[in-house]
Amino acid sequence: MPALILASASPRRSELLTQLGLIHTIQVADIDETPLGNEAPADYVLRVAAAKASAILPQHPIDSVVLAADTSVVLGDTIMGKPQDLAHAIAMLSQLSASTHQVYSAVSVHGKRVQQIISISNVTFRAISTQEIIQYWHTGEPADKAGAYAIQGLASTFIETINGSFSGIMGLPLFETAQLLSNEGINIFNE
Repeated sequence: MPALILASASPRRSELLTQLGLIHTIQVADIDETPLGNEAPADYVLRVAAAKASAILPQHPIDSVVLAADTSVVLGDTIMGKPQDLAHAIAMLSQLSASTHQVYSAVSVHGKRVQQIISISNVTFRAISTQEIIQYWHTGEPADKAGAYAIQGLASTFIETINGSFSGIMGLPLFETAQLLSNEGINIFNE
């Protein structure tokens, strides 16, 4: 089986690969993740995921497989990044309160070939008070998360419904990821 390299600093993505029993190494890609002017959310996450994988692949043996992903919380056409501070988190979570938004997760696998896929999930939040947002911020959980929340943590109490991939909302859609890795000879269930 080829060596699998995860081009991500996200501990959640690494945990999800480990959950599948996939041994991998981690190498963080240092790329500019600034959205381009008028870039559509799907184009943005696909571009960033591909750039992460492309930056890492040349540093590894030819039979290696590099997996990269990018996840964005999107409200309307607005890509919500990571909050800069409490005020930014309040602004973001107040916009998400009592509404439905999308989470775009792109996966890019570079090995024998280049493959990409995108998962789009709908997430509906209940109404959230400013006091709840402030208390949530002080847990430290939203500080490095797109949209200022983590579905697998305390923010799960804000979520009324999801329609899509729970693991995709966490940052790595496992159904799609398993398909791409299988095409590279990395199988979850070895016959």
